Amino acid sequence: MPEVYSKALGSSLQFKRIVGHIKGKQPGPTVVFFGGIHGNEPAGIFALDEVVKKLRSNKTPFNGEFFAVAGNVSALQKKVRFHEEDLNRIWHPERIAQLERQNGRETPDAKEMRALMGFLKELFSTTSPPYYFIDLHTTSGETSPFIVVNDSLLNRKFVSNYPLPIILGIEEYLSGALLSHINEMGYVSFGYESGQHDAASAIENSINFINYTLALTGAVDVGVEELAKLRCKVADSCDEPHTFYEIYYQHEIGPSDQFDMLPGFVNFQKVPKNQPIAINGQGVIKTTKPRQLFMPLYQKKGSEGFYFIREIPRFFLWMSKWVRNLKMDSVLTLLPGINWASNDKVALMVNKKIARFMAKPIFHLLGYRARYIDQNHLIIKNRERNSKERDYIDAPWYR
Repeated sequence: MPEVYSKALGSSLQFKRIVGHIKGKQPGPTVVFFGGIHGNEPAGIFALDEVVKKLRSNKTPFNGEFFAVAGNVSALQKKVRFHEEDLNRIWHPERIAQLERQNGRETPDAKEMRALMGFLKELFSTTSPPYYFIDLHTTSGETSPFIVVNDSLLNRKFVSNYPLPIILGIEEYLSGALLSHINEMGYVSFGYESGQHDAASAIENSINFINYTLALTGAVDVGVEELAKLRCKVADSCDEPHTFYEIYYQHEIGPSDQFDMLPGFVNFQKVPKNQPIAINGQGVIKTTKPRQLFMPLYQKKGSEGFYFIREIPRFFLWMSKWVRNLKMDSVLTLLPGINWASNDKVALMVNKKIARFMAKPIFHLLGYRARYIDQNHLIIKNRERNSKERDYIDAPWYR
């Protein structure tokens, strides 16, 4: 049986792909947690194992189903982020189709992807909505816990229940993530970052987060007071404000690029103008104005050196909800150079010459963030039209 090691605990754990599965006697949600999509992030596996054991030993009454799933099993065994390709960057439609056709050589990471594809296929054929998919992660640098979520109104409504910083817009810079693939199906899905890779607190934070999520979704029945206590445990783990942020810059690292983050930076840190923050082949990288740093890279593998974020005004969040509910994006197709990319109306094709005159926040306001660029056009995708919001209207948090 595979074995994963925790430096924080100084101990190992034997596990299977399905770390645990609990099926309640009463109908309810289907809640799926992934841990270890990156093999150097074992905290999620240890947290899931602990929660499953506690639920079973306490014989906790359960509604619906709960799945605890290991991501990159072989990378977890070897304590590496991935073997040849990042398992959380390869969930592209063409790659999924290739694996379904069984064409070409499969990397060790692609084999893990195939196993997860099989799990999802069986899940959707044997379980019932509403579905919740949460990916447990940790970071290479020091951090307070936070949530990363694709920008759909359904996602935003659900994650607003967590007293944590919430980061929007990562799908504009990071493509091929597992939960982006699931989110395009219309289901609630998001990532939770619990702390630094080898910190014992990252495991404890994940345990509290999982327990609160099971109560929030109605998978475990708790009273108002108990739900408040669980929420407080999540809140107490974080020093940052409960607000929405937006990613607006990513420092990308090429395969042959030299990159070293300077020591001492932490997540959400505000840095002044002209602050040296990293070194690459061209020299020292400095900030050109005051910035707020996000996810500085302190590990060998990874193509994202760091991000810059900014707080999103509440008025903008309210306005975006209003215009999306009215489907005002249809007005864009009346402009020259902007057309629907397909009949399902989930993506727009925008002529690059027209895009120069369209402010980026306008697309964000209407829910368009992920961009695929060809020679002459932008393809910008919207997840609102795929949203299966009706599956969630009876959930306790939705009311």
